[in-house]
Amino acid sequence: MTFSFHRFWAIVVKEFIQMRRDRMTFGMMVGVPMIQLILFGYAINSNPKHLPTAIYAADNSQFSRTLVWSLRNSSYFDINTEAHSAAEIKTMLAENKVQFAVTIPVDFSRKLLRGEKPTLLLEADATDPSAVGFALAAMNQLATTAINRDLTGPLTKLRSTAPPFTLVTHQHYNPESISQYNIVPGLMGVMLTMTMIMITGLAITRERERGTMENLLSTPVHPGEVIVGKIVPYILVGYVQVTLVLLAAKFLFNVPMLGSVPLLFVLVLLFIVANLAVGITFSTVAKNQLQAVQMAFFFFLPSLLLSGYMFPFRGMPPWAQHLGECLPLTHFLRVVRGILLKGNGLAETLPDLWPIALFLTVMLTIGVKRYRQTLD
Repeated sequence: MTFSFHRFWAIVVKEFIQMRRDRMTFGMMVGVPMIQLILFGYAINSNPKHLPTAIYAADNSQFSRTLVWSLRNSSYFDINTEAHSAAEIKTMLAENKVQFAVTIPVDFSRKLLRGEKPTLLLEADATDPSAVGFALAAMNQLATTAINRDLTGPLTKLRSTAPPFTLVTHQHYNPESISQYNIVPGLMGVMLTMTMIMITGLAITRERERGTMENLLSTPVHPGEVIVGKIVPYILVGYVQVTLVLLAAKFLFNVPMLGSVPLLFVLVLLFIVANLAVGITFSTVAKNQLQAVQMAFFFFLPSLLLSGYMFPFRGMPPWAQHLGECLPLTHFLRVVRGILLKGNGLAETLPDLWPIALFLTVMLTIGVKRYRQTLD
């Protein structure tokens, strides 16, 4: 049979008609590349700047004020908090309120004028090493330039190419900048997001495709009972995944576990159910399993890129950070890294638990409501 352009063109037209009918697939073909373009082009930044910084200035001298002024005018540090003790700094770093903390000791100016090279302490939350590397490197030159500006007149002799002080940096929670300490705990949230949403969406959509949904219509089963009955097995699957990640983190990657693992097991339930609620909601919208997978991927991609798992969260522009704050993965990453790497307890994790609970409430309400409409 010879090649017929007429038959070939008929097939092409048919595919375009099918594409027009399947608006979900067409939307994914256009939407996913646009999301990737916007996120990679605007939101992703491997050199984060304007990082929240706390200042503990025990020395109220001209040199201290100049140093603080230079930090305020730098592109790397945003002075948004003034601490009053070392304990307060420790708390702010643990609760993820600041990325850096600068301590100027009480005898800083006196030792500086004597040429004794006083100590300047810079502490960093290094749970994500890529978020602090550039700022740490810039701090020494920044402080040297600022202080040399005040070394005039008789003090000019104190100027030198070497800094007139000693900069001591403490990278808390990950002093050796080991990437596995950041990646492996976060992988727990990434795996749960991908599998819980996709599996739940496929399970319910599959029943509708096979016609078994009609069996539920003939039984006096409440929609809430159906949803809870379907998600409980996947909760157990989620806990199996969490256990495997923790075992690998401990015995393969030597990730420190400073906090309470039982507490993590309790809190992870909230995150698992939140993702299952998303899968249930998607299953009530999707007409087939392909659409369920597409919608799951459509949700997973922004979660992966905007949560701070792959790229520093504080390196993104404000609009991207606001979007990321709406995603449960963003808050769960802070919870799991805080418990394992920082030794956080329930009090320190509460600021990131209520956004997950709010997301769960909204998605579960929408899912149950749409599921009841589906049964009707």
